[in-house]
Amino acid sequence: MPRCAWCGTDPLYIDYHDHEWGVPTRDPQVLFEFLLLEAFQAGLSWITVLRKRERYRQVLFGFDAERLARLSDEEIEALMQDPGIIRNRRKLEAARSNARAWLQLENPVELLWSFVEGRPKINCFERIDQVPAVTPEAEAMSRALKKAGFSFVGPTICYAYMQACGMVMDHTLDCDRHAQLKTP
Repeated sequence: MPRCAWCGTDPLYIDYHDHEWGVPTRDPQVLFEFLLLEAFQAGLSWITVLRKRERYRQVLFGFDAERLARLSDEEIEALMQDPGIIRNRRKLEAARSNARAWLQLENPVELLWSFVEGRPKINCFERIDQVPAVTPEAEAMSRALKKAGFSFVGPTICYAYMQACGMVMDHTLDCDRHAQLKTP
C-alpha cells in the first residue's frame, strides 16, 4: 500500500499511520492521551514516543485525567527513574498540570474541534514537504490552551496534535489513506 513518505518501514510507525494518524476522533480519552503524548514528543521524534506509549499508559494510569491531576511530587520523582518513559521532569509536571487544566474545561472535545469548525479539514498535498508545521488554526489552539493553563502546547505541537486526531487530514495524495479518509 502506498503510504506517506514520513512513515518509513518501522512496523510501529506503519500501524500508527495506517490506523490512527488522521483518523477523526472525538473520544475525550483519546484526545487527552494524544495531547499528553504530543507534549512528551516536544524536541524528539514521534517514533520515540510511540515506542514508549504502552509504558506511558501503564505509569500514567491509562491517561486518566482525574488520577493524573493528583500525581504527587514523589510519584513524579519515581517516574524520573523509569527508563521506559522520557524522563523529563518538566514534561511530567506538565502532564499533571495539563490534566488539571483538562478537568477545568467545560467541554474539551467541543473546544478542540472548534478550531476546525467541528469537522476535519481535508488537505490535498502532493508531497510531504508541502505539509505545514504550523497553521493559523494551530496558533489559535495554542493560545486558547495556554490561556486555559496548559503547557507544552505550542503551535507546532498543536498542529501535530490536530493531524494525529484527524482534525486535519494531511495524508499526501499518493498515500492510500488519503482516498480512504478524504470523506469524513
